[in-house]
Amino acid sequence: MFKSGFVAIIGRPNAGKSTLLNALVGEKIAIVSRKPQTTRNVIRGVVTRPDAQIIFIDTPGIHEAKGTLSVRMVKEAFGALGGADAVVYMVEPFAKGVSADDRLIIANLSRLKRPVVLAVNKVDAITKEKLLPLIQEFAGLYPFADIVPISALKGDGVELLTGVITGLLPEGPRYFPEDAITDMPERFIAAEIIREKVFTFISQEVPYSTAVIVESFEEKKAKGVVVIQAAINVERESQKGIIIGKGGVMLKRIGMAARKDIETLLGAKVFLELFVRVSQGWTGNEREIKNFGH
Repeated sequence: MFKSGFVAIIGRPNAGKSTLLNALVGEKIAIVSRKPQTTRNVIRGVVTRPDAQIIFIDTPGIHEAKGTLSVRMVKEAFGALGGADAVVYMVEPFAKGVSADDRLIIANLSRLKRPVVLAVNKVDAITKEKLLPLIQEFAGLYPFADIVPISALKGDGVELLTGVITGLLPEGPRYFPEDAITDMPERFIAAEIIREKVFTFISQEVPYSTAVIVESFEEKKAKGVVVIQAAINVERESQKGIIIGKGGVMLKRIGMAARKDIETLLGAKVFLELFVRVSQGWTGNEREIKNFGH
């Protein structure tokens, strides 16, 4: 019997959801940052096994949202639950007990009639003596179908988690070809990689005010190169100066790092041209948020 289905990965910001998605599919399709609330869009990754095909859905971190963009991100995360056959709820074991954000998530899970697996991430960084009481506390709040300790970064427990999820899915067809790892367009992933590098190299709050749009994506087969032009949109003129840096050094640094990752993604040489544009107050403007694909 072949199984298939959609599985939403949810949790608080910075729980490791995007790292887990990348570990599951075996390639980088979701951006990762130490800063919370990096993921803004729902991103799908496809895992095909001899007995199953699982479409994992990475979602923005769920938190007590403030601001137009944050509210939209949380709404999108909860929206992903509606079409899921099962849910992976990721937590990390460092908080002192169950947080207010976790209680918000559990309250919404209680309305679902779908199996939920609790994945306790980053267990490589905590002792069993500290881990077990936290697991017991979560287990007392919700009837999880299973609880799986993992380290998404190291890959520990990821295969076990995949097996547990497979066992919860219904019988169904392959939705994607066997070699597919995502249904997201290459230009979307390229834009996300550029935004990841902004989070990597720029400190403070500036990265949260950026949106990247790939304005052209041209594959020149004769030259064996992909030419990409992308705009990094910011809210204020002062932020533009920070992104560009003195003498353009920061923008060049962002571009070089992004180009390497995009070349790995595409398996081709990439010419990447970046420029910075000011879109005044875009994170508070519903129309602009939609224009930027969020």
